[in-house]
Amino acid sequence: MPDMRPEPDTAEGDQQAAPMRRPLRWLWLSLLVVVLDLGSKALASNLLIYGQPVELLPVFDLTLLYNTGAAFSFLATSGGWQRWLFALLAVGASVGLSIWLTRLKRGEVLLAGSLALIIGGALGNLYDRLVRGYVVDFLSFHWSNSYYFPAFNLADTAITLGAIGLIIETLRDARRPRA
Repeated sequence: MPDMRPEPDTAEGDQQAAPMRRPLRWLWLSLLVVVLDLGSKALASNLLIYGQPVELLPVFDLTLLYNTGAAFSFLATSGGWQRWLFALLAVGASVGLSIWLTRLKRGEVLLAGSLALIIGGALGNLYDRLVRGYVVDFLSFHWSNSYYFPAFNLADTAITLGAIGLIIETLRDARRPRA
């Protein structure tokens, strides 16, 4: 008599359907980002003089700057209300991404790491906004002292790396065959 039991799912199918075990454990990465970000900002604030570059490479300086706006100093001269808007956005994004993190499937490691990096970066910059009223930036890239990329910090780096991870995951997901 033939075996009538259903065939077990493949390992790949299991990974796609099964929820990730303990997805919030990825928040350790967020915490690491916050600690490294705040520590590096404290060092920069204590060791650098505001606006005076310290050249490390011909294309890279450490330059202490304060940003009251968002990326690329967006809304930096808007009178102060933007501080609370960006703080609210950081809280909302962190909560939303944490909820997303809890809903990940087993095997979605790149997605989990990317979300954790973005959460950590958002919280690092949130601390600055709430405590200082501005974000401390100190990493400055330039070309021949004429073309400067806006200064940034480790939180911004984590957010950027997380966004790149999300893009890669989206592109990979678009190439996967649909069931």
